[in-house]
Amino acid sequence: MRLGLTAFGGPVAHLGYFRREFVERAGWLDDATFSEIVAVCSALPGPTSSQVGMSLGALRAGPLGALTAWLAFTTPSALLLGLFGFALRAGASSGFAASPAWRGAEAALLGAAGAVVVLAVYVLSKSLARTTAARAIALGALALALVVNREAPQLQWLPLLFGALAGLFALRNAPPTSAHSLLPRAGTRSVILAFALFLALAVALPALAAKGSYLALFSQFFRAGSLVFGGGHVVLPLIRAFAGPDVISNANFFAGYAAAQTVPGPLFTFASFVGAANSSPASGALGALVATLGIFAPSFLLLALAFPLWNALRVLPRAAAALAGVNASVVGLLAAVAIDPIGLNLILSPISLASALGAFGALFVLELPSWAVVVAAALLGAVAAAFGVPR
Repeated sequence: MRLGLTAFGGPVAHLGYFRREFVERAGWLDDATFSEIVAVCSALPGPTSSQVGMSLGALRAGPLGALTAWLAFTTPSALLLGLFGFALRAGASSGFAASPAWRGAEAALLGAAGAVVVLAVYVLSKSLARTTAARAIALGALALALVVNREAPQLQWLPLLFGALAGLFALRNAPPTSAHSLLPRAGTRSVILAFALFLALAVALPALAAKGSYLALFSQFFRAGSLVFGGGHVVLPLIRAFAGPDVISNANFFAGYAAAQTVPGPLFTFASFVGAANSSPASGALGALVATLGIFAPSFLLLALAFPLWNALRVLPRAAAALAGVNASVVGLLAAVAIDPIGLNLILSPISLASALGAFGALFVLELPSWAVVVAAALLGAVAAAFGVPR
């Protein structure tokens, strides 16, 4: 819940927050296991950071832990965006979001998120890219990710595939993987049930749901969560295809999308806004809830399918080499986002750049908790902008 209230900056920044909180501070898992989880979730459609959060919850406390982690991380932004949807639908407006103080806080939060990501790249490189070959794989994944992120974000799994193949040939002396499962093993019945339910909801439900109903709303957002690779921003055109201008105006739609980027937590809670603000019969509070459940439900089912498969593959001969390559490529993935878009945006904003430098010092030298650094950055950024410091 604390991360759901303070984790700004988008999915990759969230991974930095998760790593600092659960690897460094809580000691729930090591960097190698964390990187495995990130790799599996990055290869699946849906919101990567939310899936990593669910996986961390499952690792700690089984299926109920996954549900609890998702609820805690998702609820703050879902509530904020749902309320914003109510306000827009009622015709309310406010100039607060356009105020200098708010814009300054936004710029400072970007800087703090950048510091978290850079620190995560630095620490992960120390443990996952220690050899010359592993560093070369990380650099190759970095170069590939920079191209993919700009030209084809739906192919975000490509640098991971590159890492696995490169590891097979270049990291043959990698230490063997541990025999224990990455997450608690799922029984055969659970896997079959998850697969059947996923197919039923993705294929059969659209034919059964009446247009304009809550069931149709759930179905539309379930398909969005099932089809989108590449994180929250890639889901925008798919949601727009489901919720056209006749259901929610362009002005309101993009106002909600802008608001989704200014709240903490997962960007997929944009579904909460659309569910609340649309003009169909399936709207309001229940619409926000149904849309939110719809867009995140595929992640639970896909994780139930993916991790048993991953657990079976990771103990095969040569799996250690491929896994070491994947781990190195995760370093490259994070580094790519630290450069573009975070780094490119930082150099254009004095407040963001100052916030990034200060936050890095607070995290790396003083070892302050991430939530305290984020809150302090937002307050200082708001004060600086209010006194005329350029954003």
